[in-house]
Amino acid sequence: MTGRHKPGRVLLVGAGPGDPDLITVRGAQALRSADVVVHDALAAEELLDLAPLEAERINVGKRGHDDPTRPQEETTALLLRLAQQGKTVVRLKGGDPFVFGRGAEEASALAEAGIPFEVVPGVSSVIGALAYAGIPITDRRYSASFAVVTGHKDPTRVTQETRWADLGRAADTLIILMGMRNLEGLVEKIIDGGLSPETPAAVVADGTLPSQRVVEAPLNQLAERVRAEGLGAPAVVVIGNVVKLRQRLNWIERRPLFGRRVLVTRTPEQASEWMEALRAAGAAPLLIPMIRIEAASDSGPLDAALDRLRGYDALLITSANAIRFLAARARERGVLLRDFGGSVVCVGPKSAEATLAEGLPVQTIPAERFDAEGMLDAIEKHFPPAGRRFLLPRAEAGRETLVDGLRAAGATVDAVTAYRTVAPDTDAAALCERLTAGRLDVLTFASPSAVRNFMALLDRAARRAVADCLVAAIGPTTAEALRKEGLEPDVVPERANAADLVAALVEACGAGGSS
Repeated sequence: MTGRHKPGRVLLVGAGPGDPDLITVRGAQALRSADVVVHDALAAEELLDLAPLEAERINVGKRGHDDPTRPQEETTALLLRLAQQGKTVVRLKGGDPFVFGRGAEEASALAEAGIPFEVVPGVSSVIGALAYAGIPITDRRYSASFAVVTGHKDPTRVTQETRWADLGRAADTLIILMGMRNLEGLVEKIIDGGLSPETPAAVVADGTLPSQRVVEAPLNQLAERVRAEGLGAPAVVVIGNVVKLRQRLNWIERRPLFGRRVLVTRTPEQASEWMEALRAAGAAPLLIPMIRIEAASDSGPLDAALDRLRGYDALLITSANAIRFLAARARERGVLLRDFGGSVVCVGPKSAEATLAEGLPVQTIPAERFDAEGMLDAIEKHFPPAGRRFLLPRAEAGRETLVDGLRAAGATVDAVTAYRTVAPDTDAAALCERLTAGRLDVLTFASPSAVRNFMALLDRAARRAVADCLVAAIGPTTAEALRKEGLEPDVVPERANAADLVAALVEACGAGGSS
């Protein structure tokens, strides 16, 4: 042993133009292997969740040349220092590392220092933002060539000068990145170079995101229109006849929830299906969990029930959490759930799916209502509860509807706590600011606990702002919890699943995107 540690490595990863789903497979793999993620402000937060929980995350704040927060030299020095400590470092950069991303500068410094590195290409906003706006870069009818330039002049290169007058005539399509600050002057130079003032042009701001906005105008009116609409960086400017195709090819803005900002209050483990369904409809989901799920503080009653598991006629599963915590405790005690010989009744498809994953066959699921009342109806239809013994593992503060109904029918019910919901650490000030600033359009809730914890965080102004939001509850129980807090839910889907929730939101909002 020499005492020398093995040097780390740096992966320069393109995060893509904004939509987290546009990360490459290799980029996602790199993030999952990271000890440290050094990221720009433009990188989607969802991508940071791909890194291990213990990985360090360092925001260097860069939003392109229009808004450099940290000097490039400091960022490069940080990469060198982390790699020399033997760490696997992912340098997550918006778009593609080698397209106006200064990735070559960072790679050069790594090469000079002898540090292993890898470049993982990303979808550049040149491609991604325009595709999401319905503007192709090339088209056989309109464009056989394109030029991509930066509208930002590097102050360290005083002799550098883009030949704007020539560019307008050099390619059929001209694309300008980081040009918002100097847009009016750039347009004047291009027109002075001979390009027609009537040439179709567009600016795509926040490209590929649900907040995407597009302004189209003849070239000589573009800067004025952009200023009137209040568009800012990050944005892509495109000039050329391909812009004419946008009216036919604009696909994403036609999605029914396009631009709607939707608060999701579920746990991260349970939120993914909702988030995916909302994104598919064009919405911008924001995950701020209002509950955290923990094992029961006192496992004694659950342990006792597991010890006499074979003495029960039926197992009642009212949530995916219930079976997950029941199975985890059974494994700890060496109890094999798959040996349970009684009937298994689940409240709905999701709990049934989780139960099957634990090796337990499911005999009964309600046909319509996925709640306690639906379970009671299903049990009474399939086997009489009188004289039977039921085990109900549930949350610490569960409803008594199912227990009372079965006992009234002559059954014995052991309701034991398998897990509990607690309020997570949440930035209440940031949440209240989002609400009062009007930066949330829809609030969604999947449990009474989430409703109560959410309302407890709000100040008076934020409570008033909630009235301007569409409020959705996943089912009747959650809807009743909202009413107890003084909120009448606007949306309660017939069935408690992501698809029905999104369909109900679409109906409530009206098709056609953001208002």
